[in-house]
Amino acid sequence: MNAVYLDNNATTRVDPLVVETMLPFFSEQFGNPSSIHSFGASVGAAVKTARAQLQGLLGAAHDHEIIYTSGGTEADNTAILSALEALPDRNEIVTSKVEHPAVLALCQHLEKIGRAKVHYIGVDALGRIDIEAYRAALSDKVAVVSLMWANNETGTIFPIEGLADLAKEHGALFHTDAVQAVGKVPISLKDSAIDMLSLSGHKLHAPKGIGALYVKRGARFKPLLRGGHQERGRRAGTENTPGVIALGKAAELAALHMADEQTRVKGLRDRLEGALLQRIPNCFVNGDLNDRLPNTCNIAFEYVEGEGILLHLTRAGIAASSGSACTSGSLEPSHVLRAMNIPFTAAHGSIRFSFSRDNVPEDVDRVIDVLPGILEKLRELSPFWSNADKSGKEFKPVYA
Repeated sequence: MNAVYLDNNATTRVDPLVVETMLPFFSEQFGNPSSIHSFGASVGAAVKTARAQLQGLLGAAHDHEIIYTSGGTEADNTAILSALEALPDRNEIVTSKVEHPAVLALCQHLEKIGRAKVHYIGVDALGRIDIEAYRAALSDKVAVVSLMWANNETGTIFPIEGLADLAKEHGALFHTDAVQAVGKVPISLKDSAIDMLSLSGHKLHAPKGIGALYVKRGARFKPLLRGGHQERGRRAGTENTPGVIALGKAAELAALHMADEQTRVKGLRDRLEGALLQRIPNCFVNGDLNDRLPNTCNIAFEYVEGEGILLHLTRAGIAASSGSACTSGSLEPSHVLRAMNIPFTAAHGSIRFSFSRDNVPEDVDRVIDVLPGILEKLRELSPFWSNADKSGKEFKPVYA
């Protein structure tokens, strides 16, 4: 039985071409890119090429606007902490209730130590940000706005460019966690009001342990890590050269496969979603059907536990998730679904299927074949199912 991997929002397989490109930098091309001798110079040139490849994917104006990091979490933390230090006369942060823990945990910590006041903006039942609440939170006290481009659990996309424009009206720096969006949707930063953007390599077929923070030329910035002069003095530490090279190649490939993400991958997602909604009673899609990532499907199955569904899927050789891999192990419903006011009976049974360009129609067929039977068996064991309203009308988001 072939395994089916549908947890690509957690991590992607490293593309074989990426592996091939990075391997020489573990052996033959081992020099330090900061060294001036030939061993270092050739590696430095390769790093410059990789930076240009990533610049191209982001639509950035300059390659030196890219700062390499260890991943999305470091990039997120750097952006927020830098803004507070760069704008010392401002001590407020605006974010949303559905951000990744890399942003929320830091904001909660800053509140706890009295470093910042944080405005957590709510969302509606489809995960769309409350624009009026966002406008009301903005003021000349806000140092930074940090809002995700696309939600890692539901795929719902925020109108980031417009939100950045509103932040600029109040002189705040604007940061977006675009970890899930980069490589899946077109991005052009050159003419946007976005000051900082975070990304992580392992979400777009590069290895784990490499990421980047885009910082617009002229934006006020203070480094998180201090020491050497790497990254133009903005992030100390010898570069993870194999990772940098890999991320560059992955960015190049992502640009080439963008149309595939928007068409074929989306088609696989939609076929799975349509079949499950048709064959399984009392289930619905979480998120905004009209504006979400092309690869992400989050379905709520009422009156069952998500952990039970995932266990049976795993036994059938199918990998999916109940939300963010960074919060796995928690028995509480997803903070994203709670913010969307998804009923408790559905939030606990919500499963995320996230595709990539590696997926094929047979993967969809396999899930369609086994999942209805899994739900039927689990519901037979549920004390709530026998008394449930099986019309499926208890909660249905209204798509407008």
